[in-house]
Amino acid sequence: MPVPPVVALEIGSTKVIALVGERRDDGHIMITGMGEGPSTGVRKGEIIDFDNAVVCARSALGMAEETAKVAIREVYLAVSGGHIRSQVHRGTVPVSGRGGEILREDVEQVMDVARAVNLPADRDVLHTICQQFTIDDEQRVIQPEGMEGSRLSLDMLVLHGVRTRLRNMINVAKNVPMDIADVTFSGLCSALSVLTPEQKKSGALVVDLGGGTTDYVAYAGNVVALAGAAAVGGDHVTNDIALGFNVPTSRAEKVKREWGSALPGDGEPDKTVKLPPEVGFAGRTIALQALNTVIHARADETLGIVSARLEEAGLGRQFGAGVVLTGGGARLRGMQELAERVFGLPCTIGKPRNVSGLATATEGAEYATASGLVQYGFRNTAAAGGGFWGKVMRRLIPY
Repeated sequence: MPVPPVVALEIGSTKVIALVGERRDDGHIMITGMGEGPSTGVRKGEIIDFDNAVVCARSALGMAEETAKVAIREVYLAVSGGHIRSQVHRGTVPVSGRGGEILREDVEQVMDVARAVNLPADRDVLHTICQQFTIDDEQRVIQPEGMEGSRLSLDMLVLHGVRTRLRNMINVAKNVPMDIADVTFSGLCSALSVLTPEQKKSGALVVDLGGGTTDYVAYAGNVVALAGAAAVGGDHVTNDIALGFNVPTSRAEKVKREWGSALPGDGEPDKTVKLPPEVGFAGRTIALQALNTVIHARADETLGIVSARLEEAGLGRQFGAGVVLTGGGARLRGMQELAERVFGLPCTIGKPRNVSGLATATEGAEYATASGLVQYGFRNTAAAGGGFWGKVMRRLIPY
């Protein structure tokens, strides 16, 4: 029976992206449709103008329908925002089997206990990801069923966010109108898109530099060890340039993209950038090194926030595969080198893997989230028929 297409919808702070993916008989995913447009109702990953956000989402999905030649009725939705956090919660249950044998019921029970984390009343669980099972607080195992012990524990990474902010994003898609197949954290989608199994096993940090938020996902010991988002992104850099040099925001964005660098000493010392006058703007000449100093300050602060959260979680620099940057901010000149300095690790620019089709959507770092969301949708479909342990294994290494 043919697998229906999967549609990914990412309502970002600067643009909305919709991708349609179809899976071939050999399992390969083809991107057959794409819609993209500016986002005018979102700030820092959160809805600030509901009606405008709906219009933008409807437009992107309409373009995706037209290019893919399909009718879209259901979407997978990516969400972000500085309110999204993660924490590890351990659940422990006594083994109930005769002679200390661990039964499937024990596994199901410990998963329920590990998921039952106490959160503030205004927050909802977004994801629960199994990290590792432990028998008698000593032996770490992947599949404990059939083994022996007296206590079974499970460490669960719980991602959660503010309920109203998550629902606002969901309601935008519902008012397009669209059915919601699932809601997923953007950072996890980016990691799924760009990392290889070898990178996850070695340990890797994915930092998605978006327009209004910066998502991060850290792998250690072949599991997702930490994930979250900071409410700072590329638009903050643009605003700093606009305020620092008294230029319109549109001009500041163009200056950033065409001449800017995240490294303060990048460029010739005396070089300047001349902005011609236009209606309402008298023109301006900007010293390139001054421009790069402004960009560097914000970029360094952004990466420093992620680094500090890694330190707080006790992860430090235990990432054998280094750092992988995604998102539109990864295209900024000098960002890769700056990340290497901040994290003290090798850094690469990530591009979507395991998908092909439309070149625009399969080659750029800014499409990692939407591409990964398509892959997530097909994994969900496959896991539905995978039985109990198939679902458990998807929770252990789901992204």
